[in-house]
Amino acid sequence: MAGPTTAERGERQQESSGPPPTRRFTPPPLRTIIILAVALVVLGAGCVWLLYGSQWLRVEQVSVSGTRVLTPAQVREAADVPVGSPLISVDTDAIEARLRQKLPRIDVVDVARSWPDEIGLKVTERAPVLLVRKGRNFIEVDDEGVRFATVSEAPKGVPGLELALSRPGSRAPSLRRFGADRLVREAVRVAGALPAAVARGTRTVKVRSYDDISLELGDGRTVAWGSSEKGPLKARTLTALMKASSGARYFDVSAPTAPASSGS
Repeated sequence: MAGPTTAERGERQQESSGPPPTRRFTPPPLRTIIILAVALVVLGAGCVWLLYGSQWLRVEQVSVSGTRVLTPAQVREAADVPVGSPLISVDTDAIEARLRQKLPRIDVVDVARSWPDEIGLKVTERAPVLLVRKGRNFIEVDDEGVRFATVSEAPKGVPGLELALSRPGSRAPSLRRFGADRLVREAVRVAGALPAAVARGTRTVKVRSYDDISLELGDGRTVAWGSSEKGPLKARTLTALMKASSGARYFDVSAPTAPASSGS
């Protein structure tokens, strides 16, 4: 009689041997746990001391970048960074708030830690788009209508703003309805929409009412712009009109679909 085959003998051996033994987790000795815990505590304490107690990671330098009119010294003085303090503890939000409060010319400021010992101040200054005369000085107005600085000399290439609102007629109600600040913002929008060549040659932006804004160019020409609405269309229309009527002295784009020019 034939004996069992090789496959049968393998199956019988597996059945007789049973399942493999289960390995049990053996926790590390208590001594090892204590050593690891102490090491973590020492490491944490060392990190805290390095950041707050050591002399290596303290503020030693304050760098300033991005200034144009302001000087780095003015920015450092207004920032009042606590030199010598741990770099990790410097309140960057407070520095930013001080700069905005003391130097309104600053539009955007980024205060950053630069390890191991420096605070970096990157500023973006406001740029004037209009000037409001105040006595012998000039108030600079940016593209958001913010009056941010008073200077004794008018920056080159920046037109003046004239609010001619005290005349009788429909102009006075415009002031009561919109307010001077709103009308200044409208003038700013007009200045921002001007073609580059016209903007460079504009001497005065005159506001008589919300929808009666005009430009006086340095060469004596005048542009009736109207309101600040449809600024891009008016800019394109004015450019084409000036090319077509190069000898004209007066241009009207208040209704950009029906522009007009006159004078010679």
